[in-house]
Amino acid sequence: MPAYRACSPHMEIIPTVLEKDIESLENRLEKIRNSSPWIQIDVSDNTLVSGQSFPLELLNRLNPRLDSTLFDIHLMVKEPFNWIKKCLFVQASRIYGQVEMMTDREKFITEIKNAGLEAGLAFDIDTPIDIDIPHETDIILLMNRPMGFAYHPFDISVFPKIDFLKDRGHKVAVDGGVTLDVLPRLIKHGVDIIYSGQSYFDLLNHEKTL
Repeated sequence: MPAYRACSPHMEIIPTVLEKDIESLENRLEKIRNSSPWIQIDVSDNTLVSGQSFPLELLNRLNPRLDSTLFDIHLMVKEPFNWIKKCLFVQASRIYGQVEMMTDREKFITEIKNAGLEAGLAFDIDTPIDIDIPHETDIILLMNRPMGFAYHPFDISVFPKIDFLKDRGHKVAVDGGVTLDVLPRLIKHGVDIIYSGQSYFDLLNHEKTL
């Protein structure tokens, strides 16, 4: 039986993978693959974010071991629309695109929805939230720290953004720097999904809130 549990009736904790090479990717996936039905794969093109992640299409090499896994792709890239076909190739179930270098949000969301996948927009910690969110958008991903490979602590400036979106009926995910001490506050603010890398198992195994 998978170790996955939700920390509240309305919140999921999903592990993230941001790696530069296939060997590191395999090591990370081996550690987390039985802990959650979902795994988020972070993609960086060394343009929007400094540093480049492993070639996304190589994920298919691992599919025989991960055939029951739902892949959630987070595109931290210039013009995320151009990466949708690669996401379909690796059989993604959900795709987020960072808005900072996205030309057309409506086009991005529509293309993903037409392919039968969940579609989301992602905002970096310093990117203001606006009302230009296409109607068919399934979920909004808020970074709690600057996106990328470098470590940064949780930034509490994300909470007003969460409230803004929840007040307008959006499903909200957060990513980056989540630790046990901020988890209760995220639950209180109604966050739907927490994405976590370094602290994933600490959050998952915290019996008081899971």
